[in-house]
Amino acid sequence: MTSYDAIVLGAGAAGLMCAAVAGQRGKRVLLLDHADQVGKKILISGGGRCNFTNIHTVPDRYISANPHFAKSALARYTPADFIELVDRYGIAHHEKTLGQLFCDGSAKQIVAMLLDECAKGGVDVRCGEVIRQLEHSDATFRGTFGNFHFAAPNLVIATGGPSIPKMGATGFAYDLARQFGLKVVEPRPALVPLTLGGDDVLFRDLSGVATPVEARAGKAAFREAALFTHKGLSGPAILQISSYWRHGEEVLIDFLPDAAPGWLLDTKRAKPRATLASTLALPDRLAQTLAERLALPGELGALTDRKLADAEARLKRWPFRPNGTEGFAKAEVTVGGISTANLSSQTMMAKSVPGLYAVGEAVDVTGWLGGYNFQWAWASGHAAGQAL
Repeated sequence: MTSYDAIVLGAGAAGLMCAAVAGQRGKRVLLLDHADQVGKKILISGGGRCNFTNIHTVPDRYISANPHFAKSALARYTPADFIELVDRYGIAHHEKTLGQLFCDGSAKQIVAMLLDECAKGGVDVRCGEVIRQLEHSDATFRGTFGNFHFAAPNLVIATGGPSIPKMGATGFAYDLARQFGLKVVEPRPALVPLTLGGDDVLFRDLSGVATPVEARAGKAAFREAALFTHKGLSGPAILQISSYWRHGEEVLIDFLPDAAPGWLLDTKRAKPRATLASTLALPDRLAQTLAERLALPGELGALTDRKLADAEARLKRWPFRPNGTEGFAKAEVTVGGISTANLSSQTMMAKSVPGLYAVGEAVDVTGWLGGYNFQWAWASGHAAGQAL
């Protein structure tokens, strides 16, 4: 059996960061992953260019049962800190929109950088086997990885959540947490397309049509593009709102978020012979469908002001009632996970099990679309790596 100072389970963003930081602090670290290579989610992120952080990162852009938990780690390892690391490796990058930073080249550069950081710390990286017989006794964690036996006083759970199972994602982190007596906030798919049924199923005929909207669920609202699909609704605005949406709730869409109040009545007076469909600044197929659903096919001049005011109000808050999501298979991340009530926000260590840590997506902290979840991975991984 080989002894280490720390075992890090999961060689994704958080695990790689944690192992690199601890290794460079002189700790003997073993980094394990059941996949055949490290950083598989990093490699596919951002269309292969890795949206590695967001310069607008603040704690209120994260969802958690404890909205204050992420503050400490995010404050101590910021987007500027990760950008400095990226710049040190000469990785060219650019801001796309809304503070999202991407590699000019390939996500492979980020993985190579993190592996190099691990190498600088002498981290023992092993992939392609299953972790078995993991147990804890006498203040030591022991287990096997294939035929390799290991032991350490510290164990870091960095195996992520069940989103994107085709990449090998599982609920292993939650099983481990429960094994060691930690609570798990019920996980659900997030940053995921929504599916439509009932009367809304007619909108599936608009598959491929996209338009800027404001999407709202409860108190949350996002202004970005929405995309109609053959199953329902997707696009950045919908992916964002899906993290807040709960089954049975409505999603309200403002199809014309920049329109001034009373615009439709003004249009009637200026162009009485125009139709509603022709006046909507939307893709033709969508404009026609909305006009038909509102049962206002004729000229605006022939319609009462009341009908037009009602139509304007409906276009401002068009209700959809999704019947579900496309599930973990299409979810970019997971809401829920290992309860933050069990963890130190300073070190990410379990309060009831000294030496046990949890970082990244495995924890009940979920960021917005656009680099926020990577920043949480770097920040939480860094916090644990400093504490080991």
